[in-house]
Amino acid sequence: MDRIAILKIDELNENSFGNDFYANTIPNHLISNHKRIEKPHKHNFYATILFTKGSGVHEIDFNSYDVRPGSVFLLAPGQTHSWELSEDIDGFIFFHTQEFFDMVFVRERIREYPIYTSIYHSSAIYIGGEFLEHMSHLFEQILLEYKSSLWKKHQLILNIASQLYIELNRYAIAEDDFPTAHFSQYNFRFLEFEDLVEEHFLTIKSPAQYADWLHITPKHLNRITRSLVNKTTTDIILERVVLEAKRMLIYTGKSFNEIASLLGYEDYSYFSKLFKKRSGETPREFLKRYE
Repeated sequence: MDRIAILKIDELNENSFGNDFYANTIPNHLISNHKRIEKPHKHNFYATILFTKGSGVHEIDFNSYDVRPGSVFLLAPGQTHSWELSEDIDGFIFFHTQEFFDMVFVRERIREYPIYTSIYHSSAIYIGGEFLEHMSHLFEQILLEYKSSLWKKHQLILNIASQLYIELNRYAIAEDDFPTAHFSQYNFRFLEFEDLVEEHFLTIKSPAQYADWLHITPKHLNRITRSLVNKTTTDIILERVVLEAKRMLIYTGKSFNEIASLLGYEDYSYFSKLFKKRSGETPREFLKRYE
């Protein structure tokens, strides 16, 4: 349906860890894989990036973030991103598949970490001081272990990465005021809802249908979404539709009518009005900004 390049973990150079994990410094990663990452692209894996030097702009799903020392970015599979970086850029990067994490930790999943529970949480965390030094050390440990051939390196990398995720999530919760009042009882349902939206948004726009699949009432589903991200069920469904429309407008070369039809709208005029209501501009105006 779209032509956005999908970067796979087994396509990366210097990947000595099979198809599940990859680590590098940012300068070496850019040298080894520049041809693959110079254009906006998606991943089929989780990406965690720490910038320790330099500046720039990192665009993730049409949201722009400043790059500066202490910038940490956490991307989930399927997100589209690109960046413009200064010549003096430095830092660390590691990628892993969902299976790399989930196969070992039986009682938790990578998507259950607060940062990954929803597309509505920021993909960027800005840290400094002693915490930045501590995170840099963890990234360095991961990279050193990745390049080694030591006994049980897989297990140690996983343990360090798990520590890094826990501490970053604790920091984000404290700094960004993550909604925690109903987190334990609502979070699992919200994850299920987002998974269903991801699977069915092209054809199903009805909040009642999603609530039915979850075996709860539409009112209760709306209460969950409002409590966690302050959005209605309809907001979440339609914002996912508009996000896909933006991706297709930029990267596929399809006509406005074709895109509307692929997204389940035979009436382009109606779709254009919906797009403008959700994004503040028509599809044509949006596309013009990216030409």
